[in-house]
Amino acid sequence: MKVLSVCICKAEARPGNLKTGINKHATSDNLLVGLEGLERDTICNRHYHGGPEQAVYIEGDLTRLWWEQELGVPVHHGLFGENLCLEGLDNRDVAAGDRFSTAHLIMEVTAPRMPCRILSEKMRERGFAKRYIEAARPGFYCRVVQPGFIAVGAKVKYEPFEGQRILTAEMMAHHGTRASPDLIERYRNVPAHAKLLGSLSRGTVKF
Repeated sequence: MKVLSVCICKAEARPGNLKTGINKHATSDNLLVGLEGLERDTICNRHYHGGPEQAVYIEGDLTRLWWEQELGVPVHHGLFGENLCLEGLDNRDVAAGDRFSTAHLIMEVTAPRMPCRILSEKMRERGFAKRYIEAARPGFYCRVVQPGFIAVGAKVKYEPFEGQRILTAEMMAHHGTRASPDLIERYRNVPAHAKLLGSLSRGTVKF
């Protein structure tokens, strides 16, 4: 597996005196990935995006190609707002606690990307957020376990979480729902998003 794209952005204006960081563009630069994400990348709405538990947003290239067939148009790198696209990866295979590492950088999966109105606006399809959820192939967020540099072409080692697996597609389906005692126990045994783990005390799954 290798890195096919590294994408970053500058803040751009939106109607209502707002800003967005969804319009990522590919770069050939070798960038430092720290605990808060990629250098020179911009996070605007930190209530929902960014932070140590969502430092890096990744999409698998097999899923990108699936979306090309589904939409009937080219899906360029960075279209969904992702930072990295990884060769040969199907998002459906990814679970909380899985790790992706290069020679120095280590990233650990925490949660699926939840689509929003801004993504629907970018895709020029009013119901695209719902369509993204129904496809059950979410991109995913990672925390940075060990900072390091990343560039296109870097070799990536994939290490599945060794405990009980909760796929990111499952996590997306669970989001905002009441959780059974059994489901709460499952989540407490995986290194998922800290906000999600905190929500379990209220009997919900939310991040």
